[in-house]
Amino acid sequence: MRRVDLAVLGGGSAGFSAAIRAHDLGASVALIEGGTIGGTCVNVGCVPSKTMIRAADAYHRTSHSPYPGMTPLGATLDYARVVEQKDELVRNLRQGKYIDVLSEYPGVTLLRGHATFTGPQTLDVDGETVHANKIIVTTGSRPWIPDVPGLQESGFWTSTEALAATTLPKSLLVVGGRYIAVELAQTFARFGTRVTVLQRSAHLLPDGEPEIGLELQSMLEGEGLEVHTNVELRRVSRQDDVQLQVLVNGEPREFRAEQLLMATGRHPNTEGFGLEALGVQLGERGALKVDAYLRSNVPSVYAAGDVTGHAQYVYVAAYEGSLAAENALNGNVRELDLKAVPGVTFSDPAVATVGLTEAQAIEAGRTVRTSVLPMSSVPRAQVNFDTRGLIKLVADATSTEIIGAHILAPDAGEMIQPAVFAVKYGLTIQDFTDTLFPYLTHVEGLRLAARAFDTDPKKLSCCA
Repeated sequence: MRRVDLAVLGGGSAGFSAAIRAHDLGASVALIEGGTIGGTCVNVGCVPSKTMIRAADAYHRTSHSPYPGMTPLGATLDYARVVEQKDELVRNLRQGKYIDVLSEYPGVTLLRGHATFTGPQTLDVDGETVHANKIIVTTGSRPWIPDVPGLQESGFWTSTEALAATTLPKSLLVVGGRYIAVELAQTFARFGTRVTVLQRSAHLLPDGEPEIGLELQSMLEGEGLEVHTNVELRRVSRQDDVQLQVLVNGEPREFRAEQLLMATGRHPNTEGFGLEALGVQLGERGALKVDAYLRSNVPSVYAAGDVTGHAQYVYVAAYEGSLAAENALNGNVRELDLKAVPGVTFSDPAVATVGLTEAQAIEAGRTVRTSVLPMSSVPRAQVNFDTRGLIKLVADATSTEIIGAHILAPDAGEMIQPAVFAVKYGLTIQDFTDTLFPYLTHVEGLRLAARAFDTDPKKLSCCA
């Protein structure tokens, strides 16, 4: 029997963060991974998708320019080489940021194999028994696929297969309208695939502000994508192409394409580890239920990352992994704080959000004020001849605290951080308007949006 202070199930971002924090606290750690080291982000998620998005953007710009008098001449595309470059990047980051990192932590032992709970403090790892005082489950998530007649028989891509494919389909149906669907739909379209997006909700990015989802849809349609909302899937079949029978606003329609991408969300990985037999409580879609200390109902078992059903971002997973290790080893000393989690959709223009939407704030019983500033009011956007997008701020009407910020802009992901601080630390509208923002930057738009609560931006001079 192998005895350690802490066992960690899963070798992704949450698992590595937990193991490293536990090592720093002087604990002995068994890090257990039955698949590929690195988890979703580096292998099949944010790293490969963002480099493909950037490649598609570069290719798109060789034939599109906003500047008068400039005619791009286009470029040739070797798609297989682009994918090969992406794969090389993934291998290098997996080696450098995960595998090689373990040598810096002698108190962490990597065990390769599938772990199953045999008790609240014991695991079977392919025949080896591991006893740990505390155990953290960081088994991540996988694509969730709805039960649609004919889907499994017809075949489809998830984001994993889409990013691994070395040839471009001539046409692609994308089912879904959240960030994975939007990012991959635009990426394939910019590489030359004819793309149709089918979204169940009334607008893209349905958890966000309607103004942003509707304007983003208009922009994607301007690039040649076909977007349909209020779509209900009925049946899938395949001959040479995929045929998808749906209802659009209650009316029957059929869509055909060479390939089908199901981008319908992700499902926590909790099956097959013996959690149910141990009595660990699971919630929606099998998410492992945890309290404010990331502790399950079984006192020796904690969880972190996507498996909890919390916001599925790699930085949230890393934060939770470290916090879970600290609480497991030191006795529940720090509570989870997800009040100000930024989220970015890497479309073009990008979408970045933090805090509450207007609807969420009202549902929570708050009286709010909102400000919506078109990017055409931001001098940097004018200089760039790219005025796509908007900024929406949500403030508490009584305290004037900024409680939500939502941006659609080319640099939205780089603009959101001041708003993260505002939401986290209770900054007010006046705090934003009294703060100096550098002129001719996109982030200056946040100050202008704060001014727009009380002043028409058209009445302001430059830098005013």
